[in-house]
Parts: sequence; structure tokens; C-alpha cells
Amino acid sequence: MLRGTHPLDFLPFFRRWPRSPLRNVVMTVTLSMTIGGTISLVQVMFRGTGHLIDIVLPTIVIGNTVGFLVHAGLMSMGWLLRGWPNRQPDLVRAVYYVTLVSLLSILGLVLGNALLQGRNPLDYLHSFSDLAPIVPFSIAISLLMFVLTIVGQRRARAEVQMLRQREEIAATAQLLAEARLRALQAQIEPHFLYNTLANVLSLIDTQPAQARHMLERFIDFLRASLLASRAEAATVGAELDLAAAYLDVLTVRLGKRLRYRIDADAAARASKIAPMLIQPLVENAVTHGLEPKVDGGTIVLSVRVDGNGLVIEVCDDGVGIGNAPVRSGGGVGMANVKARALSVYGPAAQVQLLDNPDGGTIVRLTLPMVPSSTSPQP
Repeated sequence: MLRGTHPLDFLPFFRRWPRSPLRNVVMTVTLSMTIGGTISLVQVMFRGTGHLIDIVLPTIVIGNTVGFLVHAGLMSMGWLLRGWPNRQPDLVRAVYYVTLVSLLSILGLVLGNALLQGRNPLDYLHSFSDLAPIVPFSIAISLLMFVLTIVGQRRARAEVQMLRQREEIAATAQLLAEARLRALQAQIEPHFLYNTLANVLSLIDTQPAQARHMLERFIDFLRASLLASRAEAATVGAELDLAAAYLDVLTVRLGKRLRYRIDADAAARASKIAPMLIQPLVENAVTHGLEPKVDGGTIVLSVRVDGNGLVIEVCDDGVGIGNAPVRSGGGVGMANVKARALSVYGPAAQVQLLDNPDGGTIVRLTLPMVPSSTSPQP
């Protein structure tokens, strides 16, 4: 038998069944009973007998004798030849397979009929007239099994190819999400850069201490942002530090209009996370929640470990969902974060946009926990 296949592998039910010795036995019995039943029906048609026992008994005896002899013979020859048939061209492998299965089928038919008739199997060697009808039928069986095996093997190859294509599509979608996030960063950071530097210049003469603080935190933000954009994995603590540096810079610019709080225990801060998933959510809360509000407001960034998941929430008491003025690129950041989370973590990742009971918006990002020995691959 061709390596890794069985004649019944062309049936979806058997392909879904994990490979095991029990599977092989059940498949062989099924095929054997089918072949035996066919033999019995042919005999009934030509001999004109219709008794049930004349159909069932030959089916059980001949079918299983042929089936298990073929199964055992192919396995034994494969072991003795150390897999030689599987390394040969298709034509050589086909000749080997058909010849061996034909011989084993003849032997199985001889033994089965000898058992049913109470004859010595060696008697068939002296009576060609008894053996002659068996030979073409055995060749037909071997050809049928070979065709079924080839069909099953081709289906298996097609399924493997389809799975590879799906993996390539998933990898492409992940890269696309990454590229979109990088493009969004490239659009946002120059705007943030220019505004921050303009604020530093305006504060140098009147409030030098504030200007110094703002510039120091801006340097911290740029350093952390650069490291995060190049990293393949990060910790929640590092991402929270990046968000804190960003908010510190904005606090100097917006003054009392922006207040923030970050809540995360040690376990949450030590958790692994794909980089640059938290900071875009914070930017979204500032841009679409607090900046449009005259009095500003408060942002609460919290991260907690909840069962087998990591829950990240960005709450603001800004203008609320749907009340912010329309901006160019509005909603792109959230869409990219969602696409990236799905591409990295799969369907277990969830992004929810909720109304804050105190006014404003809650963005909740739920991610599966990543073992400390591994890291999410962005």
C-alpha cells in the first residue's frame, strides 16, 4: 500500500478519523466485506442460488481472508523492502502494487474457497480450471484497490495544498494589518511631533520647567515607540509605560483638560502582548473623546488578568460614541487594532466599543493569555 494511504481514504469519514491501528483494521474489514459481498453476489448470479447463508458466509470468510492477507502482505513487503516501492516512479510502483495485490488476492480467494468447501488449498495447484476464474477477478480487485488508493492520495495532497494556501492567506492578512498599523503611526506621529515641539517652544520663555518636563517625556515616548515598532513581542508593562509617556506629553499641552490614571497589578504588567496594541486605543480616546469636549475629562487605562484572558480597557468621560466631530481617518485606528489583534491572536481576540455609564466611551480589548515561555508573533 502507498505510504500514508488506504484505499478507503477517498471517503471523507475515514479521512477525518485520526490514523491508528484500530482505524486500519476497521477500514480493512469494511473493504474486505465489500469485496466479499461483491464476490458472493457474482457467485449467486451465476449459480442461481439465493439462500441467505450462501451469501453471508462467503462474504465473511472470503472477504476477510482476502482483505487481511492483502493488508498484512503489503505491510510486510513494505517493511522487508524498507519502503523501496514508495521511492520508485509511478509506473514501477503501479506494477509492483497491482502484481502483489493480485497474488495476495489469489491466495486469499484460494484459502477462502478452500475453507468454505473443505478442500486442501494445494488442490488448486493441480486443477487450473478451478484457479482460472480467480485470476482475472484478483487482478480486477487489485486494480480497483490501486485506483481507490490513488484517488485517496490525490485528495490528501489537495487538502494539504488547500491548508497551505489558507495559511498563506492568513499570513498575508497579518502582514497587511501590520502595514496598516505602521502607516497609521506614520500619519499620526508627525502631527504629534509638530504639536509637541511647538508647545515646547512656546513654553521655553514663560515656563521653562514645564518645557523641560514635556521634552523629557516626549523623548521617553519616542524611544519607547521606536523600540515597540521594531519589537516582535512586548510586555504589558512596557506598553503601559509608552502610553504613560504619551499622556504625560499631552497633559502638559492640554493642562487641566486631561487627567489620566493607569491601573494594572504586577501579574498584568508581566503578561506578554503584541506591541502597539494599547497606545492606539489611548490616542483614540484622547482624539475622539476628550479633545472635542470643552472641559476635557479623565482617561482610565486598566489591565487585568481574567481567567485565561487579558482584559484591557480604556475608559473616558468625553463626548461619547457618535458625538465627536468627523475627522479625516476617523475609526481607522480602531479598525487596524481589531484587524491586528485578530491576525495575531485569532478569533479569541475581541474588541468592544461600549457606552460609559458615566458618560463617554469604553474600549475593551480582550486577548487570550500567552504562556511566559512564548511570545505572540505580530
